[in-house]
Amino acid sequence: MKLREHLNIIDNTDHPKWMLVIRVALGLSLIVKGIQFIQNNTLIREVFRESLILKNYLWLQTFIPWINLLGGVFIAIGLFTRLSVLFQIPILFGAIFFVNAKNGVYQGESNLFFSIIILVLLFVFIIQGGGKTSLDRAIKKKLFK
Repeated sequence: MKLREHLNIIDNTDHPKWMLVIRVALGLSLIVKGIQFIQNNTLIREVFRESLILKNYLWLQTFIPWINLLGGVFIAIGLFTRLSVLFQIPILFGAIFFVNAKNGVYQGESNLFFSIIILVLLFVFIIQGGGKTSLDRAIKKKLFK
């Protein structure tokens, strides 16, 4: 069976209601992080300047806050859920390896644990999809009726 068929089978299974709450909470946390990045863009600029690898990709510091913000909205409402999650995963890997690994786990302001939880949830929702209570499902029902 192809990957798309497996994902459709998983998407058609009955999702528990608490998964909706977790999906919305994940989306809201990404929205909040996007707003924090937009309000305090010096933090992301500093990370890019200090990293040898990221120095060549300074243009990303403009897109990362907006990808967090828009991806969070899409994940929260369940629209293009898997695609939105797919865009978030590299950002979270960067947060874990470039920001939190540099600061250390035992720093007072370390977000490593939070970043790992968000990354695990992103992997859950790339498999699970938006669920029954998502705009993805509503659009799919309307198109194929």
